Amino acid sequence: MAKKTTKNETDEERFPQLVKEMLNLLGEDPSREGLQRTPVRVAKSLQYLTQGYQVDVKEILNNAIFKEPYDEMVIVKDIEIFSLCEHHLLPFYGKAHIAYIPNGKIIGLSKLPRIVEVFSKRLQVQERLTTQIAECLMDALNPKGVAVVIEALHLCMSMRGVKKSEAYTITSAMLGAFRRDARSRSEFLSLIRLKREQ
Repeated sequence: MAKKTTKNETDEERFPQLVKEMLNLLGEDPSREGLQRTPVRVAKSLQYLTQGYQVDVKEILNNAIFKEPYDEMVIVKDIEIFSLCEHHLLPFYGKAHIAYIPNGKIIGLSKLPRIVEVFSKRLQVQERLTTQIAECLMDALNPKGVAVVIEALHLCMSMRGVKKSEAYTITSAMLGAFRRDARSRSEFLSLIRLKREQ
């Protein structure tokens, strides 16, 4: 009967072994000096880049939602994102812009980049990432509206395939007032285009 491996054994032993096998399949020699520690490094790197699977977003939001009568748009823009495309396991990176219109509750501003971080540190497609961020805020705050725009460069397009290194992908999710009200949507889109003073 095969011995069951624990999560710890899987992380520390099996994953690097799989990377070593991959290097062999690529025609490399995993025992050569420059590659000897590569299996362990790759395992640690991928565990870090996908640590969002281990995080419960609800725990991040605990004690960070406050009653407040403010009812104008709140925007946090230019939030850096780094994620792995689930189709090729190649990075995509760029910026996320988030807005919401409170409905009696606000959230600590630092939690918006944390939400982006949790969802981006999973294997992703940009479209789903955009929607997950928007729906998370909608569920947590029940605001009048949520808007999310992500602009990103995908290395699966830049390094392989069509090899278009300057092609940005832009996705948006508009919920509630941002979907219904063209003025709110237009205000958000114009504000995220504004450049900060140097």
